[in-house]
Order: sequence, then structure tokens, then C-alpha cells
Amino acid sequence: MFWIIGLIAGLTIESCFLAILVGYVLSGKGLSLLASKGTSTQKNIANLSTSTPGKTLFPTISATLNTPEGTSTPTFPSPKPTSMPSAIPPAVPTWINPPAGKIVFVCFDGKFDQICLMNADGSGRRQLTDDPSTNFYPSLSSNGKQIVFSSRRTGNFEIFIMDITGGNLKQLTDHIGNLYAPEISPTGNRIVFTAEAGGKQSIWVMKPDGGNPHPLLDSTQDGVDPTWSPDGTQIAFASDRNGPTQLFIMNSDGSKQHPVFRGAPVVSGRSSWSPDGNWLTFYSGVTGDHNIYVVGTDGKNLQKLTNGGDNLGPSFSPFGQWIAFTSFRDGNNEIYVMYTDGSQPTRITINVNSDWQPRWGK
Repeated sequence: MFWIIGLIAGLTIESCFLAILVGYVLSGKGLSLLASKGTSTQKNIANLSTSTPGKTLFPTISATLNTPEGTSTPTFPSPKPTSMPSAIPPAVPTWINPPAGKIVFVCFDGKFDQICLMNADGSGRRQLTDDPSTNFYPSLSSNGKQIVFSSRRTGNFEIFIMDITGGNLKQLTDHIGNLYAPEISPTGNRIVFTAEAGGKQSIWVMKPDGGNPHPLLDSTQDGVDPTWSPDGTQIAFASDRNGPTQLFIMNSDGSKQHPVFRGAPVVSGRSSWSPDGNWLTFYSGVTGDHNIYVVGTDGKNLQKLTNGGDNLGPSFSPFGQWIAFTSFRDGNNEIYVMYTDGSQPTRITINVNSDWQPRWGK
């Protein structure tokens, strides 16, 4: 009985308090108080999201896309592409310290081998010949202004010379055999080349205008793929006179012929001198599996620079930091450059047809 009386008393007191509160609010004084407290709370929330030093609690990324409706659509930054190995790298790589000079090479146009030229970093490629015949074995003069090469445009493989623009084309030889691998001496006063006649190949020289062509080797000696030393006093070449093909060096008049080293590896073709005259680079191997080597001109310090991919035709850069070469490692015959220790091999041509026989010049 007593608890019922207490409950009724409590409810009566609570009702009185509510009535007083409502009256106070309706009088206008309470409204201003509530409004001021709400504003203070909003300020505190705003400060919480913007005034924290050094960070934003809820960062946003905004960008505007030209959507069909013309509305602004938020986007997120595209993820950076994952670096993946590719069999076909870019035609012109991104270099930190790009190789200098120019590289002349053979480029197949789908029907015939032609002569092409590019910067040593792979840029500026252009085709210099457009003849319906085989054009190959190009090399640059030491001043970088002329190119000599072998061409079959007359029906016989003859030596031609032209400017690096492809202009001023001249035929230098006329039916002294099938002629290959011409190279202008560093002083520019002679051209050395391979002459084939009667099934025999030998090393010949002539004046830069084609005058006075004559052999450097006697009738019992053979040789192919000659290349001048940087000072023009010696010529390196390949010969199988003692059995397997080896590298030889001789004086520029044909005297003092001697092998650079004996035994393996067997030399397969064109070689190239380092600019200081202390090294030769060459390639060796069997069909479909050649590799690039360097060796001292004294026959010491033989080093293998590549391992697989069928690599051919190496050529030192004019300043000796790089070697250009041909490789099938990506499934197509293309041109690469690498440091002289074999590191950082980089493809500098990309073509559906073959690019090969690079020779470096200034």
C-alpha cells in the first residue's frame, strides 16, 4: 500500500519538472542556449577533421573525368605497372648514360639486305640503300662521314662507298673477284677487304678511290674478315690455314703474320679492335649457338661475355666502353649493345625482319 503511494508521488514530481522545462524553452531563453551548444559541438568536429597537425584523418583523392554527362567523377591513381621481363623490349631504351656514336648495319627489307644507320642508342634509324640486290658488310670511316660495303647490284659482289646520308654512291672495284668485308683504314688512305676467286679467300688492300688493288697474302695463305688496328699499323683477320679457324694479326703490309692464340675457341667471323689496341672481340661456336669473347692481342686473358642466344658480329664502340653485336636471343635477329665486361645487354633494334652485322663508328 505504501509503495503505491510513493510511486504516485514520484510521477507527480517528474511531471512538474517536465512542465517547468517546457515552459523555460518556450520562453526563448533555452533556445539560444541550445543553439550555442550545438555550434560549439560542430566547431569541435570540424577542428577534429582538419586541424590535426601533419596528417589528415580522412584524405580524399579527387579528379575530374570528362564523362558523357559532364559530371565530376572521383577516380583513384592508376597503379604503377609491375616490371616484367619481355621478349621484345622497346625499340629505343631509356638510358642513364647512353652510348655515343653511330652504328651502321644490315637491315632486311623483306626481300633484300640493305644498309641502315642509327644512333648508338637505337634512335634515328634510317635506311640508306634501296636496291633489289644483296647489300651487306658495311663499316664506317674513322671520321664517321663515309660508309663502305659490299653489294651485288652489278651481278658480282663489288665494293661501294657512299656518304652517311646515302648520297654520292660510287663503285670502287670491278671484277677482281667476289669482294666482302671492306673497311677504311684509320688514316683514310687505304681500304682492306676479303677477295674470293677460284674458291680461295684472301686479304687485299686498295686506295680509297679503288686504285691499286692487290693481295697482302701470298697464294698459299688464306684469310677473311680483316679489320684495322686503331693506329692503322696492323690488321686482324681470321684464317683456317692451320686447321680450325683462328684469329691472326699481321702488319699492314702483310708481314709478321701470327695467330693471336692457339686452340679453342674456334673463331667464326668478324672481329673488332678495342680503341686502345690491346683487345680483340670476336665470336665463336656452332651454328645456332655462338657467343661473344674478348682476348688480349697478346693472346692472354680470354673471356666469354655471353652465354646462349646465338650472338655474332661484335664491334667495339669508338671509346671502348661498349660492344655492339647481333643476337637471336629474343627469337629474331636483332642488334644489342653491352658493356665490355658483358653486363647490361640491351636490345636497340626491334623489327619483324633481321637487323645484323653492326659496325660502330663516331
